[in-house]
Amino acid sequence: MAALAFGLSIGLASCSGGTSGLPGFDSGATTPTGQTQAPTGQTIGTGKVKVGLVLPLSAAGQGATVGNSLKNAAEMALAEFPGADLTLLVKDDRGSPEGAQAATQEALREGAELIIGPLFAPSVQAAAQAARGANRPVMAFSSDTNVASRGVYLLSFPPENDVNRVIAYASAQGRKSFAALVPDTAYGKVVEAAFQQAVADRGGRVVVIERFGADQNSMRASAQRIIPALQQADALFVPAAADSMPALGLALQQAGYDPAKVKPLGTGVWNDAGVARVPAIQGGWFASPDTAGFNAFAGRYQQRFNSAPTRTATLAYDAVSLAAALVRTQGSQRFSESVLTNSQGFAGADGVFRFRPDGRVERGLAVLELRNGQIVTVNAAPRDLGPPTQ
Repeated sequence: MAALAFGLSIGLASCSGGTSGLPGFDSGATTPTGQTQAPTGQTIGTGKVKVGLVLPLSAAGQGATVGNSLKNAAEMALAEFPGADLTLLVKDDRGSPEGAQAATQEALREGAELIIGPLFAPSVQAAAQAARGANRPVMAFSSDTNVASRGVYLLSFPPENDVNRVIAYASAQGRKSFAALVPDTAYGKVVEAAFQQAVADRGGRVVVIERFGADQNSMRASAQRIIPALQQADALFVPAAADSMPALGLALQQAGYDPAKVKPLGTGVWNDAGVARVPAIQGGWFASPDTAGFNAFAGRYQQRFNSAPTRTATLAYDAVSLAAALVRTQGSQRFSESVLTNSQGFAGADGVFRFRPDGRVERGLAVLELRNGQIVTVNAAPRDLGPPTQ
């Protein structure tokens, strides 16, 4: 049976920017001191089924930018779904756990059967506590898998998905001995653990793991330390983000790294035009959603709102489209655990995905290659996810 597709003109895949480690993975924004006003009460749509939309609409820093882009995408999804029987109860969590709990409680009092959002991990935990008390599910946008649980489903871009996909592909291409050079950050700790697990699951060997700091001296030292061990490796995992990959790449080059001998591997943070031009990782592979779906979504968003969406905006589009599709097709069971964790999954703007019973998301990702400064697909994203992983 094919995945349940939703949305109108969105196809099966997407990505024009890096995904892993985007807002939602870290601890999130903070609320300005003294801000204690109650959540706001905007509604979108006029359907019988009510769904809460909890977002950091007035959070400090980038949180509000992302939150409002998510809200716009949710509005667009509802407008593009014909006859959607939904009303979205829009609530501002102000980027704080306290705000998220209050916003969720208000949406539940107003009859929400499902909570979509929040974005930041601590806010997800607070919203989940309120929703669990009312026996209502949450579909949140954090990439931090630590906040996933039964009934709290993360529709996001978790870095573990990227790592599993690229290590599986490299293993299938005969790479068996892996080294890693990872950032000394919260993101680095997550991808390092996922890397070790993915290599072990495929019978590979981890030769060495080095960590690097944000400054160039640390990068040079780490690169020099790892080079001798690469004689025993046939792949080097380097999940460095766009702001650090050029400097790290130069450090690797100067230390004597040859990507033609030891295959570079990365994650979705490599999906960046600047990273694609780094000489030290040419020929490298990384996993990420394909480009077509996001590009199509972004074009329609630009036309509707006269601005470009943030990369995570597709998450709200897919969440609302899925909710509308389930209302239409699943009757009173629409947001039940058995429906939301259907192993066949769903197809959205960023390709196929499914929720595991533990709340984590599995995505169908493509493997892309950095080739002469360009990003090209070498292994397409799957159209179905196969049997669930354990």
